[in-house]
Amino acid sequence: MYRRNLLKSIITGVAGAGLAPARGLFVGAEDNRPSRSRGKHSQTAFIEMADGTNLFYRDWGKGKPVVFVTGWAVSSEMWEYQMAYLSGQGLRCVAYDRRGHGRSGQPGYGYDYDTLADDLAKVIVELDLREVTLVGHSMGGGEIVRYLSRHGAGYVSRIVLVASITPFLLKTADNPEGVDASYFEGLRKALAKDRPRWLAEAAPAFFGAGLPSCSVSPEMMQWGVMMCLQSSLKATIDACRSFAETDFRAEMRKITVPALIIHGDKDNGAALDLTGRKSANLIPRSQLKVYEGAPHGLFITHMDRLNADLLAFIQGHAAKSMNG
Repeated sequence: MYRRNLLKSIITGVAGAGLAPARGLFVGAEDNRPSRSRGKHSQTAFIEMADGTNLFYRDWGKGKPVVFVTGWAVSSEMWEYQMAYLSGQGLRCVAYDRRGHGRSGQPGYGYDYDTLADDLAKVIVELDLREVTLVGHSMGGGEIVRYLSRHGAGYVSRIVLVASITPFLLKTADNPEGVDASYFEGLRKALAKDRPRWLAEAAPAFFGAGLPSCSVSPEMMQWGVMMCLQSSLKATIDACRSFAETDFRAEMRKITVPALIIHGDKDNGAALDLTGRKSANLIPRSQLKVYEGAPHGLFITHMDRLNADLLAFIQGHAAKSMNG
């Protein structure tokens, strides 16, 4: 019953909001015309990538910059509760829609981590951001790691990996605890056949429905699924292959900036022992915070704790830097 109601709500919501399915763009709510404006506090803006793809970004507040990198299949909307809080604490919060996601352009290529890391680099340079705190969720954690290995840490002062898929998900001879390749192949086939149904069925586990520590409304879960439906099917499938098969272990050992790793012990999308703990063991100068009872979608279920931990980490290291 819940799934039928959720799917009905999704279909009604998509139609009512005026979504253009072929392009994944909102129509009517805001001006979506591409712009190469570098205005530091533009409410609606796009940045053009090297291949001509336009990425939509949000830029809220003033102060030290925090750049949020999204999880798989979702848009920059996922971070609005963190951005609203941190921008009110004297920080400049920037989040962008990954190519193929949300309001950004939807090319049929470029969902490998090298391209995605280069996109992140272009956002940072175009907005003239310095001493950046990078915050990535799930797939976004890999983009941060690849960004550092390709572009260095010249613009970055610290990183936060939230429920990250790093360092390596796939089961191989030297990663026997990983996930079998057949699981990811089945996931991609399910998406290709009936993406709305798969998303609707996955939403309760993503938000920890039924866990004593989680209380998420049906409307919040609907919101999460609708975000995913803004992304192109091509991007969703190709990005799934990228995050499943990319090995970040060697790169993570070379990270030189302070790192905070936040992970839930009830995360069924990226199991703590496979991802969070291993990431903490690989990154020098890293700190692991385990949220008891938290699922993969802890940016919603544990938003108050996450917001406080992000602020403390950013302010704490800023204070240390000022004091030498």
